[in-house]
Amino acid sequence: MVDRIKHDAPVLVIGLGRFGAATAGQLDRLGREVLAIDDNDGLVQKWSERITHTVQADARNIDALRQIGAGEFSIAVVAVGSSIEASVLITANLVDLKVPQIWAKAISKSHGKILERIGANHVIYPEAEAGERVAHLVSGRMLDFIEFDDDFALVKMHPPKPIRGKNLTESGVRTRHNITVVGVKSPGKPFTYATEKTVVTDHDIIIVSGTSSDIEKFSALE
Repeated sequence: MVDRIKHDAPVLVIGLGRFGAATAGQLDRLGREVLAIDDNDGLVQKWSERITHTVQADARNIDALRQIGAGEFSIAVVAVGSSIEASVLITANLVDLKVPQIWAKAISKSHGKILERIGANHVIYPEAEAGERVAHLVSGRMLDFIEFDDDFALVKMHPPKPIRGKNLTESGVRTRHNITVVGVKSPGKPFTYATEKTVVTDHDIIIVSGTSSDIEKFSALE
């Protein structure tokens, strides 16, 4: 079903708290058609100038969702998290309306399990994920950190001292540290793909891939 959904399909975002507003705003900036709804008129008015389509509606009411055409969307994001009951009810309504792809925010693992059981395709834990990301970044050398489900990570970071001034073959990044340097950015220049002959300097920023544990060890090198 996911494969048949167009990459630029309109998105329904329910809930205009921080997470919902950020999601809707970013989608809007990316050129996606977005309909953002909330039952709080103040939030709808607040975001109406930054998000193209905003509507006041109570998504807990399936008839209200029908009236705004929710069933015509291929993708919906349930960004309501403060009330588990509302989150579950809204998700169930979207399932009943046969929305093919439902992303739902959860505030706990038990909340997430309920959302999955009633039909949410993707459960998001924004607070937990943000906390994990910050924990990696506070080490100082990492500038950005993206971790995938299978413990594989992609990280933007300052290069550790042992690999500076040498090409990537000489420094043995892959053989010694199980890390792949994917790209390098020198000051004033765009990112370029790294090769075995790429020499990393003190002023460069690198993008590396590998397991989270290997990258943690790599970033701690002095």
